[in-house]
Amino acid sequence: MSIKDDVKYVEKSLGNDEKLLESTFKLEALYKKHKFKIWAVIAAVVLYFAGQAVMTAMHEAKLVKANEAFLTLQSKSDDATAMKILKDNNPALFELYSFAQAAKKQDVKALESLTQSTNSVLADSSKYTAGVINRKPVDSKLYKEMALLQEAYLAIEAGDVTKAKDKLELIDERSPLGVIASFLRHSTIKAK
Repeated sequence: MSIKDDVKYVEKSLGNDEKLLESTFKLEALYKKHKFKIWAVIAAVVLYFAGQAVMTAMHEAKLVKANEAFLTLQSKSDDATAMKILKDNNPALFELYSFAQAAKKQDVKALESLTQSTNSVLADSSKYTAGVINRKPVDSKLYKEMALLQEAYLAIEAGDVTKAKDKLELIDERSPLGVIASFLRHSTIKAK
């Protein structure tokens, strides 16, 4: 019995070895048939990850340059080289810096140029700030109630109390400007 078991075990082992050898030959044939495709896929994957690493490194280097230029502009606001570096390496930060400087200097021309920005928040803020400096009412999404308050104030200055009241009625009483609007409404009643 043990010889029969040994023979079966050897036959089974040889069968497994044959299957393994057969699989190896199939794999080798498959490799020879698709060798260029396999290497092309491997090369593409390696190039993709290498490209991603290079792009990330370049982006990081641009941000570092932009940050250095921004820090330089914090101490020397008229440094033309730092302005150019900031504009080239981080246009969004350059626009924000330009807005801050234009608002600080009350430069209406610069603010009006920033109203064309692709950043809707910056464009709206620039439009509102230019309107405040020019003492002209503007339609602002971000500063809607502030714009209404300004229109009412300008109407009060012009002597148009009804227009002022209409603008003040548009400001919600629960808003932070509600108290000021209420005060102005009451002062326009007493001013009549």
